[in-house]
Amino acid sequence: MPYITTSDGTEIYYTEQGSGQPVLLSHGWPLSSDAWQTELKILADAGYRAIAHDRRGHGRSSKTYDGNNMDTYAKDLSELVEALDLKDLVVIGHSTGGGEVVRYAAQYGKGRVVKVITAGAVPPVMVKSETNPEGTPIEAFDGIRAGVLGDRSQFYQDLTEPFFGANREGSQVSQGAKDDFWRQGMLVNLAAAYDCVKAFSETDFTEDLKALDVPIFIAHGDDDQIVPIDAAAKKSIDLVKDGTLKVYSGAPHGIFGAYQQELDNDILEFIKK
Repeated sequence: MPYITTSDGTEIYYTEQGSGQPVLLSHGWPLSSDAWQTELKILADAGYRAIAHDRRGHGRSSKTYDGNNMDTYAKDLSELVEALDLKDLVVIGHSTGGGEVVRYAAQYGKGRVVKVITAGAVPPVMVKSETNPEGTPIEAFDGIRAGVLGDRSQFYQDLTEPFFGANREGSQVSQGAKDDFWRQGMLVNLAAAYDCVKAFSETDFTEDLKALDVPIFIAHGDDDQIVPIDAAAKKSIDLVKDGTLKVYSGAPHGIFGAYQQELDNDILEFIKK
């Protein structure tokens, strides 16, 4: 299996399909590059070199105790891009991965990144504060940490319900999709899963969004129960220089079904433009 070793000795797993202009995909918490399997094939079939990695601590990468924070995640991504010498690069991130690619593109991507795409992404900042009253209260993230620490297997199973909108009338998400979320989640070591909650909820990406000098496509479902749209995409679009926001009616946080098909078509269209 292909790995790179970062400057702090962490092994980062990645997978790639196809050839052509590179497109790098970053997954959400607590998942892995497996979350992008459909997109890897679709992009490769469309003539792109599709690449996805497992964030440190997740999937097949090193089970890290240290460095489980957004600055290190972005640096890891930079080292992967440098190792593969990717140019004319499109970066795509879902949820936590959306924050990761925004920070990477803003701080390391100049001269390499040409477009950014996010879906259900955490920027500009998730946690509620006096300056971010639309955010999610810190108690919700404390609850996530308690769930992961107390009974992570059951917690991940329970989380699939709001993640995919399975608790909404008419939901058509399959048991298989929920089982695969659980499978990927169980590959994360506990320290990395626990620390990543702070990384995705409390990191402020405001200055990263302002610094982006390439086009960004911001996709978000208006029924996202994990990263509510009002504190995320609707704020991010006002911070970027060259942004396009698309709101997917009734779509949840998890990328599945009709939402996935529409999003994948929009991704291909945005890259081609």
